[in-house]
Amino acid sequence: MSKGFLLVISGPSGCGKGTICKKILERNEKLVFSVSATTRMPRKGEVEGVNYFFINEEKFGKMVENNEFLEYANVHGNLYGTPRKFVLEQVENGEIVILEIDVQGALQVKKSYPEAVFIFLLPPSMSELKNRIKKRGTETEEDIDIRLKNAFKELEFVDEYDYIVINDEVMNAVAKTETIIGAEKLKVKRLKNIIEKIID
Repeated sequence: MSKGFLLVISGPSGCGKGTICKKILERNEKLVFSVSATTRMPRKGEVEGVNYFFINEEKFGKMVENNEFLEYANVHGNLYGTPRKFVLEQVENGEIVILEIDVQGALQVKKSYPEAVFIFLLPPSMSELKNRIKKRGTETEEDIDIRLKNAFKELEFVDEYDYIVINDEVMNAVAKTETIIGAEKLKVKRLKNIIEKIID
């Protein structure tokens, strides 16, 4: 059995991280979605341990003290974090875990778990990124400008990643990401036990 790994997919706001991850998980049943912990209340239809691990601020604080997160952040007054134990247990069991996260979170993960595989998802152009954010209809013009400024800053960290995937068309980006997953599964460091069996 090939060793599992953590696949981190990140990029600027509006580049399509959520859409790409959703499609990949739909098409590949064996992949595991990294479930985050949060202090916010569950929304209608959200399931404990599937959408999020819902915990209170006190427990979250203790987990931070005990270094139990690969990364964590305060987002609009609620705390979110990626539990180290969940990810490492899945990887140990040979699973490929997908973590969809912003660039700042990905850089935190790289510090605490550098053996993860990092994909930087990009729009075909910054004007297209602006169009995509506008189409969502959830941000003001001022918010859009802030997100674009942040996107230019985030591009400065692209060298921290292993791969770039340009999200020009959703299924094309999904196919490229699946190619990366396939190549990573075949890396020698993940197949040591298979080599040992052949030698025996």
